[in-house]
Amino acid sequence: MIPSFSRARWALAVILAFVGGLMIASGMDWTRPTFAQSRPSAMDVQTVAEASNAFVSISESVTPAVVSITVDIRPDTTRGRGRMQLRIPPGAVPDGMEELFEQLQQGQAPRIQTGQGSGVIVSKDGYILTNNHVVTRGDMRTIADRVTVRLLNGRQYVAKVVGTDPTTDVAVLKIEGDNFPFAVLGDDNRSRVGEWVLAIGNPLGFDHTVTAGIISAKGRGTTGALNGIQGTNQYGIFDFIQTDAAINRGNSGGPLINSRGEVIGINTAIASQTGFNAGYGFAIPVSLARKVMTDIIEHGRVRIAVLGVGIAEIDAEDAAAARLQEVRGVKVQGFSGENTPAERAGVRQGDVIVAADGQPVDRVAGLQRIVRSHQPGETVELQVVRFGKQHTFRVRLTEAPTDVAVAPADRRPRVEPAAVTSNNRLGVSVTTVSAQLAQSLRLGDQRGVLVTSVGLGPAWQRLDEQDIIVGVLSPVERKIDDVAGLQDVLRGLSAGDYISLRVKRPDPSGQERVVNIRVD
Repeated sequence: MIPSFSRARWALAVILAFVGGLMIASGMDWTRPTFAQSRPSAMDVQTVAEASNAFVSISESVTPAVVSITVDIRPDTTRGRGRMQLRIPPGAVPDGMEELFEQLQQGQAPRIQTGQGSGVIVSKDGYILTNNHVVTRGDMRTIADRVTVRLLNGRQYVAKVVGTDPTTDVAVLKIEGDNFPFAVLGDDNRSRVGEWVLAIGNPLGFDHTVTAGIISAKGRGTTGALNGIQGTNQYGIFDFIQTDAAINRGNSGGPLINSRGEVIGINTAIASQTGFNAGYGFAIPVSLARKVMTDIIEHGRVRIAVLGVGIAEIDAEDAAAARLQEVRGVKVQGFSGENTPAERAGVRQGDVIVAADGQPVDRVAGLQRIVRSHQPGETVELQVVRFGKQHTFRVRLTEAPTDVAVAPADRRPRVEPAAVTSNNRLGVSVTTVSAQLAQSLRLGDQRGVLVTSVGLGPAWQRLDEQDIIVGVLSPVERKIDDVAGLQDVLRGLSAGDYISLRVKRPDPSGQERVVNIRVD
């Protein structure tokens, strides 16, 4: 049996050891209570509350300027039943009008149909920005028979369509009155990927709905989800702001708002296999929409400044052929006519435009944005790279023709030539274009080499069957009239060299493109 004094000393030692251990553990941060780890700090709570209050303030400020747009379209009675054939681009039909176009396709006698969209008032005297496809028929040009605008306070107006622009999918409306609530237009050029944004509109019939997200990307070009929004138009511009803020059918024409409560975009499209929000929404930059609106109000039409070139994105092979250090820039495929402004200034087919007005040009959308910021008659300075050499040209812009629609090209004729030569350096089979074949392909006096098949070689996914090689731009510049001419150029190349080809399609458009290929 342990004496009581010894037991007391032993208990005291245990208590002292336990307390000392707690003090040591606490000093080394081993004993932080678990509930403290899941509780946000006061600073974090304050930050979240401030962000929430900012969203509330922006919503309360901007929502009164957002309108619900209803369009009514009467049936077209000028055409007989069974003879009406419409080609409707995917996603181009205003919400609620699908039945109308189905009835037209089937030759039925359709009823008046109603569609819905959104818009935003941008001036106290009642000017409204929205989408072209919200207020037009399926051809993207014929204005709806009646456009009605409803405000948050329930007041309703019949709106006048001041003007539309299919090339940017922007439309301007006007309602009579004064002292309307209006939203402030911001500067989308200052916005950055990752910034918070709000989308306000009337999705799926739910008026004045606010959703939040971030800017997911800028300068987003055309994709399968966006094809058809600008219709069949050679001056259509694709320079969208991408956002994951929920956008659904009916949001079209509504504003995309930054964290300062400014409009930085006009919501216009979504990428989705179901037709509903999948996290990929697209808005027209407000700088572009503002310019279109100004042209429509001041000049009664949109004045499109153009360089007079056909352009395309570049890839790694194009960059290597041009001897660029980065895959960045815009390739000049050809010219939109004879003696265009760019051609007069010295730009040549195959050039890569790397800057305009001192601003770097990364992609087609960037160049389009810079050019569209100018008026016809103004001058833009281009920096180009021509197969390793840098050049600077000053191009005086001209105005695009008023009617800029492009008719769809005729179907390509299928050509089965008799004499075919294989070219292993490109991985294609080719034949010389005869006078008879040139006439059937509508080439006029031009000749060339017709591609009859493409194998798994250097030209795979760069050339297509029925392409016509009409010339070489580099390493030497010459016309190609026959197979022998093409073979002669290729014999002078070493493995790994690049050849730049001028290629045409056998269709009435006669448009060319530049194809850069690394030869074996």
